[in-house]
Amino acid sequence: MALNLPESLLDAARKAAARDGTSLDHFLVIALAEKLSALQTEDLLAKRASQADFAQYADVLSRVPDRPPSPGDELPAETPPIRN
Repeated sequence: MALNLPESLLDAARKAAARDGTSLDHFLVIALAEKLSALQTEDLLAKRASQADFAQYADVLSRVPDRPPSPGDELPAETPPIRN
């Protein structure tokens, strides 16, 4: 399969493959597989999100007691506030 890449991208891919200790061909196959996996995961999460029952979610959350977190479960001080 012929693949036309800009020289700068090809050079970066060669360097990354060398750094990984693999061939350019293997590096590109793995990179493609990772990208496809990410897209499939995004599709799966979008499908599952579209099936969400927000009323049920709110009902479950309403049963959580309102109390401070257990020691060690606190959020870092720089964490932005959560909006409802």
